[in-house]
Amino acid sequence: MDATADELAGVVDLFGGLTRAELARALDEAAYRADGQAVDDAALATAIDEALASFALVRYDPANEDDGATAADEGLLVPGPTAFPAVPEHAEDVPHILDVDRRHPDREQLGEAASERFSDAVDEAITASDDDRLRTLLDISYDLEAWAPVDLTDERTRLEDALEE
Repeated sequence: MDATADELAGVVDLFGGLTRAELARALDEAAYRADGQAVDDAALATAIDEALASFALVRYDPANEDDGATAADEGLLVPGPTAFPAVPEHAEDVPHILDVDRRHPDREQLGEAASERFSDAVDEAITASDDDRLRTLLDISYDLEAWAPVDLTDERTRLEDALEE
């Protein structure tokens, strides 16, 4: 099973948030139900990293243990501002199979985490002089502001200035 970023977001959305390990288990269950196969761990890791880079997924570190991850150092992945969550075929029953309670991420903390990651991505794109990435991040800035209570005016100005140079 090769899951798209939107499918990863769809599976995560079924639970409100999942750790990487829980997402891998959920996709393994869906793949097994679909055709008896397992998910390629390397391909899944790459897909998750790409979904994080595109802001289809956002990594969120819950402030309290009741709301979150199974280990203190393992954050939750939640659907991000660019995702159009789509549940892959055979994954709709995964919440009944996995022993994971529904999570309810705090929107402000989620926005903070996404904003920090966005600022880091802007720094990286400016340092690399990557105009395509700068334009993509400019578009994402509007999605992110609509998705979470954040103000990205300063980052957007930096992006625009970098594109004008």
